[in-house]
Amino acid sequence: MVRGKIQMRRIENATSRQVTFSKRRNGLLKKAYELSVLCDAEVAVIIFSQKGRLYEFSSSKWRIFKCHSRSIQGGSNWP
Repeated sequence: MVRGKIQMRRIENATSRQVTFSKRRNGLLKKAYELSVLCDAEVAVIIFSQKGRLYEFSSSKWRIFKCHSRSIQGGSNWP
């Protein structure tokens, strides 16, 4: 069976939107981790929720901290 193509539009129901956000966030963070392990790559993902909560993954914690502090201080966005 082939799934139909989903239409990209905002989910109106707040509960459904939050559940979808959580599932997709977890999937994205898992993929970032897998990419860093399998390919020995430096990977960083920064996600802000609708309420402004920060979620992040970095294969090197120090590097993402430096990027955060530079972007908050108005410096360059990425090294």
